[in-house]
Amino acid sequence: MYVPPAFRESDRDAIHATMRAAGLASLVTATAEGLICTPLPMLLAPDEGELGTLYGHVAKANPQWRAPPAGDALAIFMGPDAYVSPSWYESKRVDGKVVPTWNYVAVHAYGPVEFFEDADRLLEVVTRLTDRHEGSRAEPWAVADAPPDFIRAQLRGIVGVRLPIARIDAKRKMSQNRKPEDRAGVKLGLAASADPGDRAAAVLIPE
Repeated sequence: MYVPPAFRESDRDAIHATMRAAGLASLVTATAEGLICTPLPMLLAPDEGELGTLYGHVAKANPQWRAPPAGDALAIFMGPDAYVSPSWYESKRVDGKVVPTWNYVAVHAYGPVEFFEDADRLLEVVTRLTDRHEGSRAEPWAVADAPPDFIRAQLRGIVGVRLPIARIDAKRKMSQNRKPEDRAGVKLGLAASADPGDRAAAVLIPE
């Protein structure tokens, strides 16, 4: 990912927060058959390794896990994003020399991917993923709520994913390259939007 210095995110906690907040990641591997990409929820274990380790699972019918990857895999996480109208810039009223752009947060995590079928490891991953996403519910569902033999049968239909992160490219493009008055206009414009995604992006624009 191309990351100009003005947009580079280097704070580990902020990067991990973006990864945890993303409901879905995209796992990309380069294979002899070409690129393969699978959208899947991924769980971050922040204390496993210097940069953390990612866990998830794919369907056993998915060919991605059977195709040996050429080099590292890539997990893509997207944060808030929004279209930026030139009409929000103070610069538009000064000289008109403005164009549209897109603000966004993205994290690309690279590392050697491992696919595994061990039932105990799969159960741990599925349980941790479920607990993470059910935890905020008033009446959370737990893997243990289902019959054990049913869960074991379900586990036979998936393959686990483990990706120890070796390198991260993180980008926070939130109008940092614009003048303060332009940033203020973008912040106001996005904050006034009816789109929740626009309002989430507005919060990230620096003063």
